[in-house]
Order: sequence, then structure tokens, then C-alpha cells
Amino acid sequence: MDDRFNTAAGWVLFAGIVALGSSIVSGMYFHADNSELAEGAEPGFFIEGEAEEAGAAGEMSFAEALNLANAADGEKVFAKCSACHTIDQGGANGIGPNLYGVMGTAIGAHAPGFAYSSALSGKGGTWDWDAMNAWLANPRAFADGTKMSFAGLPKIEDRAAVALYMNAQGSNLPVPEFVPAAAEEPAADAADTAGAGPGPAEGVPVDAVEAAGAMSADQPLPESAN
Repeated sequence: MDDRFNTAAGWVLFAGIVALGSSIVSGMYFHADNSELAEGAEPGFFIEGEAEEAGAAGEMSFAEALNLANAADGEKVFAKCSACHTIDQGGANGIGPNLYGVMGTAIGAHAPGFAYSSALSGKGGTWDWDAMNAWLANPRAFADGTKMSFAGLPKIEDRAAVALYMNAQGSNLPVPEFVPAAAEEPAADAADTAGAGPGPAEGVPVDAVEAAGAMSADQPLPESAN
């Protein structure tokens, strides 16, 4: 009895050792204990998630925003600028230049006597709609080295509104017209093409049998030639 028990216990112990050894070897081979992929290994597949909301929808064009905004809203947005700028005619320069009549003028040269940064005075071009949009969005990206510390207006609707307000203060640039993209017309059905669908179509030869089938029941058929 003792011999049989010892034999059985020995086999059980041996099986446990084999199982433990197999587990260790397989873990080393397949990197089961490593959350990173083995060097040079490629994943089987990825499940793509939804794109972030900010990048899913494209921003409207500035021309569209200008046609949706108004100067009254822009006056409210300009309150963020009034700490540094005046916009009334003959207003004094402050931390920033007076902005009366700025739209359409040369960049970095509008207010006489104001010490513009070389980054802005050397930018070139004029304060048109696109330039003002880029400036209001990110002044330092528009003119690297500018003295203006304002971070910018992230919403295109706010930029359009304040640009319209500034344009109404001593400037008169024409607002660019926005024309929505025309909707694509649906493709014509196959039945509407020449020679398709029931009945004869203009420009398509019709044989006598088909012509007869298209006639009404009381319409006489042409006599066949003898």
C-alpha cells in the first residue's frame, strides 16, 4: 500500500514539475510577462477609435464666417483688445497702436509715431481680411518676435466679428462674398438614357415588332407588302 502511494505521489510531483517548467519556458518564449511587443514583432491588428471632435469637423472659411458675423458682436469681442488699443478717430496710442482705419493699410506702419517691432514692420503686405484673420488667431505665429503678448482668438466667429467691427471704424474694405458649394445633382437613372426603358426613344431605331407592340389595341397595323 505504501509503495503504491509513494509511486502515485511521485508521479503527481513529476507532473507538477513538468507543468511548471513548461509554463516558465513558454513565458520566456512568448514574452507573456512583458506588456511590450517583442523587438521586431508586429501587432496583429488595431481597433480604430473615433477621431477627436476637434479634428472631425473642418473649420469654416473666413469668408463664410464674415458673412455670418456682424460688427455689433465684434464690438463686444474688441473689449478684450481695449486694454492695449484705442479705436476711435484721433485716439492715442497705448501699449498697442490706435486701430482707427487700420483695415487695408500697410502692416506695421498704420499708426504714425508708434514703435512697431521689427517683426511686424518688416512683415510686408497689407491688413486685408486673410492677414487680419491670421494675426488675430495667433499674433506670434503671424509675426515671430512681435511685442504683442495677446494669445489670440481661437474661434473663427470671434475673429470675423472683430474684423468687421474694425473695418467699420474708419475702413471700408469690401467683405468677400461667400458662395456655398453647389450640391451635386443625382446621376440620371438608367431608364432615362436613350434606348433604355419601355417604349421607343428619340434617335433610337425601332423595328416593326417593337413599333407594333407600342400601338394601342384599336390602332390598325400596316399591311405587309405582298
